[in-house]
Amino acid sequence: MYESKPWLQVYPREIPSMLVYSSEPVQQYLVNSVQKFPEKVAIHFMGKEITYKKLYDDVMNFAGYLQTLGISKNDRVAIMLPNTPQAVIAYYGILMAGGIVVATNPLYTERELEYQMKDSGTKVIITLDILYPRVSKIMPQTKLQHIIVTAIKDFLPFPKNLIYPYIQKKQYGIVVKAKHEGSTHLLTTILKMKPKKLVEHEFNPDEDIALLQYTGGTTGSPKGVMLTHKNLIANTTQCQAWLYKSKPGDESILGIIPFFHVYGMTTVMVLSVMMGYKMILLPKFNVETTLKTIQKQHPTLFPGAPTMYIGILNHPDLQKYNLSSISSCMSGSAPLPVEIQEKFEAVSGGKLVEGYGLTEASPVTHSNFLWDVPRVKGSIGVPWPDTEVKVLDMNTGEPVPVKEIGEFVIKGPQIMKGYWNRPVETEETLKDGWLYTGDLGYMDDQGYFYVVDRKKDMIIAGGFNIYPREIEEVLYEHPDVLEAVAAGIPDAYRGETVKAYIVLKEGAVVTSEEMNEFSRKYLAAYKVPRLYEFRKELPKTAVGKILRRTLVEEEKLKIED
Repeated sequence: MYESKPWLQVYPREIPSMLVYSSEPVQQYLVNSVQKFPEKVAIHFMGKEITYKKLYDDVMNFAGYLQTLGISKNDRVAIMLPNTPQAVIAYYGILMAGGIVVATNPLYTERELEYQMKDSGTKVIITLDILYPRVSKIMPQTKLQHIIVTAIKDFLPFPKNLIYPYIQKKQYGIVVKAKHEGSTHLLTTILKMKPKKLVEHEFNPDEDIALLQYTGGTTGSPKGVMLTHKNLIANTTQCQAWLYKSKPGDESILGIIPFFHVYGMTTVMVLSVMMGYKMILLPKFNVETTLKTIQKQHPTLFPGAPTMYIGILNHPDLQKYNLSSISSCMSGSAPLPVEIQEKFEAVSGGKLVEGYGLTEASPVTHSNFLWDVPRVKGSIGVPWPDTEVKVLDMNTGEPVPVKEIGEFVIKGPQIMKGYWNRPVETEETLKDGWLYTGDLGYMDDQGYFYVVDRKKDMIIAGGFNIYPREIEEVLYEHPDVLEAVAAGIPDAYRGETVKAYIVLKEGAVVTSEEMNEFSRKYLAAYKVPRLYEFRKELPKTAVGKILRRTLVEEEKLKIED
């Protein structure tokens, strides 16, 4: 077994190499938890607390109402919300009604939103009042039939007057008229209605899709990743096994990673409901609000992204806050610099480990161990139970020797069913059950894996293969660097050349010459950035992943101009 899966030799005895997965759909876990923990707090949201019993009642009301709108088995319903109780209610309500969740980023432009609604064939969307104008505008060009509207204030603990902009009141600073008679619905009204009798559906978790999660993926334009009930249950069960010191009902999870990203959805929302944990939700990441929430609510688990930990570490009043409740953090969505890892552990006293995944894998496939096994610096850890990984030569497709770089290909119960209505792209990415990730890295002789970069992000300068992550690790070691990213930009002589984009810590002053001198101490000459650009901020996704390709596209536009 160790020959094909050498990483199993370093597993602590508490983590089995093979797991048993439930044959139930995702929503059944809410039913299970309300039976076990009816009065336990399921959600804390800015002072308001909702028990599992109340959450279940709201979910069933919402599910019944969706069915009165015509939602049946496999119909798509979009959630365009930040992390709020409404997002959790909508997610489980859609699944209870038999529908498929379409995760939609609230930051989408009209063009992006229209594309996703058309591609998915979504019939109903739930969104915020302030986003209603945007959704309403694209409605005629799509199959959208109904918009369910809510406001963040709807689930705050203090009294409020529920006045919505589309009823022509100016409380929110905008006025919108509902142009589609009978198509606009208030969530608050729905949840006060007498519950509708739910039509129950049979589910085949292995085949039935629970979620369409849009991603640029390993190839081409945004595609809907089809994640089945089994995919999501499997990845959450694997996560549960990794957290073997945690017990049902005992933990509280800080939910800042957006639920419209599958990382937040799996490691916060689905895991919490599966295990009867409390979710402490924040609708957006703000450093000071996060620190105050940690101090007051004492979360024990904090899944996050490197930019979140960086922001916390660089807050000027960090020493005033007590972070000692945090026992463990899994970092995802982007590479975690070792420097940040060590500093955050020193401040919190908890464990911060880097993991690896991608949307097509629900999303987690690898992680370092949180307990009992020494962390390996710079590694993304080892594959989770029941996960097979090969490293293949980019040219021949054959397995490469230990410590040689190749493309990661992965197989396991968390791997997607395919791309929505994209058979060609599915065949390119899924081959005999193996997911071709497009990520480059290697495995050491103990079975630990290391990512060197995305295949498409690798820089080829003067014939040398250069991996941005290696450069970024060095840049982050500079005491004045807050954030950094390296990219390959067009160069007439070398083909590409390395450029570093840097955000300095507040008050710091560093020149390109100083950065160049620093880099040359730790990098071979051909890897040292030839250009440095200092910025106030870097473009990022909603989960804090720096958009390297956006920077490259900016450089190409400069050349064209």
